[in-house]
Amino acid sequence: MDFELQYTDDQSSARAGLITTDHGQIETPIFMPVGTQGAVKAVHMTELENDIQAQIILGNTYHLYLRPGLDILKQAGGLHRFNSWNKPILTDSGGFQVFSLAHNRKLTEEGAIFRSHIDGSKHIFTPEYVMDIERTIGADIMMAFDECTPGDADYTYAKKSLDLTERWLDRCIKRFNETECEYGYKQALFPIVQGCVYPDLRRRAAENVASKGADGNAIGGLAVGEPTEKMYEMIEVVNEILPKDKPRYLMGVGTPANILEAIERGVDMFDCIMPTRNGRNGQLFTRNGIMNMRNQKWAKDFSAIEENGASFVDTLYTKAYLRHLFITNEILALQIASIHNLAFYLWLVKEARQHIIAGDFLSWKRMMIENVSRRL
Repeated sequence: MDFELQYTDDQSSARAGLITTDHGQIETPIFMPVGTQGAVKAVHMTELENDIQAQIILGNTYHLYLRPGLDILKQAGGLHRFNSWNKPILTDSGGFQVFSLAHNRKLTEEGAIFRSHIDGSKHIFTPEYVMDIERTIGADIMMAFDECTPGDADYTYAKKSLDLTERWLDRCIKRFNETECEYGYKQALFPIVQGCVYPDLRRRAAENVASKGADGNAIGGLAVGEPTEKMYEMIEVVNEILPKDKPRYLMGVGTPANILEAIERGVDMFDCIMPTRNGRNGQLFTRNGIMNMRNQKWAKDFSAIEENGASFVDTLYTKAYLRHLFITNEILALQIASIHNLAFYLWLVKEARQHIIAGDFLSWKRMMIENVSRRL
């Protein structure tokens, strides 16, 4: 994997770059739709590629390990062939899912012992095994196995957790270097910076990660309950240390405003379930604000979902029709909303890139944050 830093903003840390993988190129800043179980919910691949214009999607190591399982993925020739997505894929390590199974898992030096949320069966994720799983899935970008600490963790716990994550990282790198992709193309490994909301732990973690010389680096353990301003502070602390010539991936974030704030602070890559999850619940993000499509106010509004929107659904359907679909529990509502929100997120980061290149990112960003945060 290669990364070319193409433009930097004179007034902030915002950047525009180009990632090159064996499955294609990715222009940054970029948002990555989440395909937890090998599919982006309610959206098929041609819509992702042609209408939404996604350049890379995510798969989830924990979920794909449980279903369909490694045997089927290997027989299929990896996730790209299994789900018919021929562009880049990133897989998380399963660390966040294990974190979310707090009552059904136990952390040891060896790894994380957990019970499946599907059938209660017992499993163990070690750093080495997670590398093997991600090799079998075949993602272009693999994430190191870590422990994701909750945003309200006390200092003692956060330090102990970081100690474990750093020991696990060394084991991930060793296993990664001992193995190769099973399908004949290159894979990259990103370490993850943890440290909760404590600046000294974040600095230590960032310095350790930077010393590994990886193809890219991730910032994890944010947007998990800590105040938003604390999240922005931690991004600044970490990005002062992470190498400028490698892509920076902020995991699991967030709202349109979160993304714009993080771009200003030097983040290149984002993922979040928010556009699809919130869309399925009737919430649409637009360049003029946020709409709840279940509200009565849209019942007789026969204007387009969003004039000059980023997707074909925006002008094909009206607000009144989309509200009707939600109120009557039609599956089409979930699809329209998911396509709209994902297309908007991809439009937003593309616009950010263009304004970074044009040299007016900050003024545009201030205007956009005010607009996208408004309730319509």
